[in-house]
Amino acid sequence: MLSKILSRAECAKCKVCCVFDRSDIWEIPIITDETAEYLNKHGFDAELEQRGNAKVFRMGFKDGQELSYCPMLTSDGCKLGDNKPFDCRVWPFRVMRLDDNLLGITVSPVCNNVSTLPLKTLSELLLNDGLADKMFAYAEKYPAAVKPYEDNYPILCIRKQ
Repeated sequence: MLSKILSRAECAKCKVCCVFDRSDIWEIPIITDETAEYLNKHGFDAELEQRGNAKVFRMGFKDGQELSYCPMLTSDGCKLGDNKPFDCRVWPFRVMRLDDNLLGITVSPVCNNVSTLPLKTLSELLLNDGLADKMFAYAEKYPAAVKPYEDNYPILCIRKQ
């Protein structure tokens, strides 16, 4: 979905979105029933835990370790390829709750390949390619995908809920 601004090679090389520390587990992508079914059907071994109306990968924080890696991460990128969770396909964009009835699409500042692009370029991608509509529709269907707003995430577009 983001091929206009981010190549698969750049993405696979970086992998920052696939590593979680104890303070950013809120970023773990949700796994819908459809994705969970795909995982089971194709023999992917990953433990899931319930979060709201969806599931997430159970991250294996070992004693004393601050980082946990997505169980689908390989040295070449994601094992799931085009079947990765929606959250992963649209990262570093996130739908975040700005207040009780206002959602915003933001961009994560930790994706160096995307967060350094002009905000206008990012907003145009969201609006002109229909990505914002897809993201808001997904957030409506899966409220667990909506993240709490983080101050350092630039807001690219907003929508009343």
